[in-house]
Amino acid sequence: MLRRLFLALCLLAGAALAGPPQFAPVTPGRALVFPQDFGAHPEHRTEWWYVTGWLETPDGKPLGFQVTFFRSRTGHDPANPSAFAPKQLVIGHAALSDPATGRLLHDQRSAREGFGLAWAKTGTTDVKLEDWSMRRDEDGRYRVAVRGAELAFELQLAPTQPVLLQGEAGFSRKGPKPEHASYYYSEPQLRVLGTVSRAGKAVQVKGTAWLDHEWSSQVLETNAAGWDWTGINLDDGGALMAFQIRAKDGTKLWAHATLRDAAGRVSQYAPEQVSFTPQTLWRSPRTGASYPVATTIKTGTSTWQLKPLQADQELDSRRSTGAVYWEGAVTVERDGRRLGRGYLELTGYVDPLHL
Repeated sequence: MLRRLFLALCLLAGAALAGPPQFAPVTPGRALVFPQDFGAHPEHRTEWWYVTGWLETPDGKPLGFQVTFFRSRTGHDPANPSAFAPKQLVIGHAALSDPATGRLLHDQRSAREGFGLAWAKTGTTDVKLEDWSMRRDEDGRYRVAVRGAELAFELQLAPTQPVLLQGEAGFSRKGPKPEHASYYYSEPQLRVLGTVSRAGKAVQVKGTAWLDHEWSSQVLETNAAGWDWTGINLDDGGALMAFQIRAKDGTKLWAHATLRDAAGRVSQYAPEQVSFTPQTLWRSPRTGASYPVATTIKTGTSTWQLKPLQADQELDSRRSTGAVYWEGAVTVERDGRRLGRGYLELTGYVDPLHL
């Protein structure tokens, strides 16, 4: 009881010392610099390192996986001397899609930064959340470790291509006003090796992944409900990213797409050149939300047909970020021919998304 009272007094003292939060803006023309920008940006409000991919077991069965680490700066004054003041929060999500069972296994956790238990370091990618971690080695390889009740990952992600800057050289607009934007780059076509454990049984896996790193302070306007996003590793070595921001009435507020072909040529697509058209809706038996789990995306004159590995890939993160969203492995086709594999993320279908 006394310990809880002491912690409460420390938090109240920190709140009394706190000044108004001053989050760093996202502005065009700021060149991304590596390896520094592989690391955390604690002056911005929200940041995530987001890995999705397809794996294959030794018997040739496919699995989809997702690991995300979030860093969130709170309204507490960074000069507050209290070690208990939650100035930065670190949140983790992990999920595994297994069509053999039709289930999405997932886990989540969160902690305030500090005490050697959780951090998001500057300089290069180094994120820790108790026994979850993601670190980038000097040769560019990422080491990802996740240990949960139903699933665990030990993965190495090796780059095979240069970083792909999204938007205008890494400045990614998310709405008509330039203040609604993020800094954003991707690392497609990562080669994956490691182990995946389900119910305590580990299997060797290999595959291909996509990494997004994004940070911002005011990414969505008040009328935005959420987004539809996809990152696709194309079979010919190319890479496709496309997203749309949806208004609360379901209409498109903004959209963008980037295509890097197999020869390395990059094409950018403006909002009027990008569209998402639902083909199949799946209704969640848990939340009642209907998600467009199969959709057709147009980028310029090209059409991409996305189909899910399995229908149920809904992730309930209300114990950490507060959101429920659909995030799942998809194949990409055109006229019945497979072009690639990737992930589709659908947010704001249960409630409007609040970052």
